Amino acid sequence: MGLQKSHRILSHFPNIAYNIVAIGASTGGQKPIIQILSALPVDFPAAIIVVQHMNPLYHSRLAHILRGYTALPVEQAKSGQIMRPGTVYTYLQDRHLVVDANGSLSLLESPKINFVRPSVDKLFMSVGLNYGIRGIGIVLSGCGRDGALGVIAMKKYGCMTIAQDETTSEYFNMPSAAIDTGKVDFVLTPERIAKSLSSMVMTELIA
Repeated sequence: MGLQKSHRILSHFPNIAYNIVAIGASTGGQKPIIQILSALPVDFPAAIIVVQHMNPLYHSRLAHILRGYTALPVEQAKSGQIMRPGTVYTYLQDRHLVVDANGSLSLLESPKINFVRPSVDKLFMSVGLNYGIRGIGIVLSGCGRDGALGVIAMKKYGCMTIAQDETTSEYFNMPSAAIDTGKVDFVLTPERIAKSLSSMVMTELIA
């Protein structure tokens, strides 16, 4: 049963190698998020979920900001919303954002993880558990260790994992913690991350 869940293909998505790209970041993460999304083609077929730490007292404007830099549609996530191909979903302040087995998003008020909510670990674990080899996790600039446990969980279920390199990271703590787990497949600049996503995700599966 677990293996079947980890190999799930979203039926309403194109016949591609990866259905979901999960991006986690904290301090200094907005710039690489923009660099990656702005370099993706308009026909990029996977759903992208973005979680970035922020002060819970402030409303997130990330969706509004990203719309100015990417040709892909960008939405702030809503609970129960079914992910669509080629769409970017951003977090809601002070809520964990996870993806369920049926392709829907959930916003949770469950306890903080690593002292933060939303938590990158929480998102990554849900992608790993429910989509396995169909998921990609990316850890970008940020303080702390959030994302490291999530990377371990994603690799357990067969996901691809990527971390931002030290040279381009404003704060290397989060990427470094992920890399130190030994479970990161690639350490890349934002430019190379975008190119890798295009080549990996836009590969059709052989029937």
